Amino acid sequence: MKFGFRIPNLNKRIAARTSIKRAIRHNLGLKAPKGMGWITDPKRAAYNRVYNRTSKGCSVVWIIGAALAYVLLR
Repeated sequence: MKFGFRIPNLNKRIAARTSIKRAIRHNLGLKAPKGMGWITDPKRAAYNRVYNRTSKGCSVVWIIGAALAYVLLR
């Protein structure tokens, strides 16, 4: 489990959008309603819940840096 700031990965982002598994699921209409991850894949749902509560977005680094620079250069 990763804690702290999230670092986006372009390769994983593209792979997720172009996967065969995703295309088949969406074309056949086999989508579960939002929030039903606990039924479809409980292990991944638990991981995602912990990850989303313990990590921060990558833009937080820029915001903190800008605020710090503003304070130091003032």
